[in-house]
Amino acid sequence: MADKDPYIDFTNRLKLLIGKYPDLITTTLSNIFTMRLIGNKTHGDLAEIAIAEFINQYMYDFRSVHVGKDLYRAKSQEEDIKIINEITKAEFPVSLKAYGDGPLQLSTDKNFQMFPRLEREGDGVTGLAKVQKILNEPVFAAFRNINVLPLIYDEKNQKCNILVFDYNRAVRDTARITREEGKRGRKHPVYRFYDSSDNYICEVRYGDATANALQRGLWTHTKNGLNYFDSITQGWIDYSHNLVLVRLFSHALVSSEAGHKYALEKVKEDIVMMKQQCGMLQ
Repeated sequence: MADKDPYIDFTNRLKLLIGKYPDLITTTLSNIFTMRLIGNKTHGDLAEIAIAEFINQYMYDFRSVHVGKDLYRAKSQEEDIKIINEITKAEFPVSLKAYGDGPLQLSTDKNFQMFPRLEREGDGVTGLAKVQKILNEPVFAAFRNINVLPLIYDEKNQKCNILVFDYNRAVRDTARITREEGKRGRKHPVYRFYDSSDNYICEVRYGDATANALQRGLWTHTKNGLNYFDSITQGWIDYSHNLVLVRLFSHALVSSEAGHKYALEKVKEDIVMMKQQCGMLQ
């Protein structure tokens, strides 16, 4: 990605905003991860609409649209939200990932091309020049074409982090790609990417047509590959469960639209108050 890439510009601006108004993202992430009290996967879907609204409320030069699950089959890219830079008018898709602190899927390999391509190299590839040549092939376009915004959480310690994988640096630094057999019960082998100091970067998981489409593709690990992430929150932030939010959801599901409209107006008033308290509004 070039320095003028609209997604990089967006994440840089998001990092500046969070650095200036940390309470806003802490409140939002606390509410998102509170949703795990309702269901183990509920937080992932709600994170999409929460981050889209966070952008709309607090990032004045950007507008966000939640793509929605009903459009899944029509999606040309892996996207959950679409972001528009109101100044440059640039539009770009973003894929939200709400994962625990560990393995992280960066991109699915819908056409199962990456793994078969690496299989042609046998046990792997060594040498920056040869690796660069392979990674610049169209098969590996996912390295540059996917904008992933991962919300990483450590549920045991109730802390979270927004970690963005540095694709540019990953491609630039990969010195060898090595085929390794599956471990920890994983049936299929993987191709792992390492830099010249033997630091783990990422991996391509089994991509045959018989593989689980949700599991194959480009993966990394937020602990093992930490050198290749940029923390938008500038490190781990503590979050707490908002039990009132759980009660609000339960009551909202058995109340009428009129009640929802009234509650929404009160929530909007609270957002304005939050902006005033943090100094965003005078």
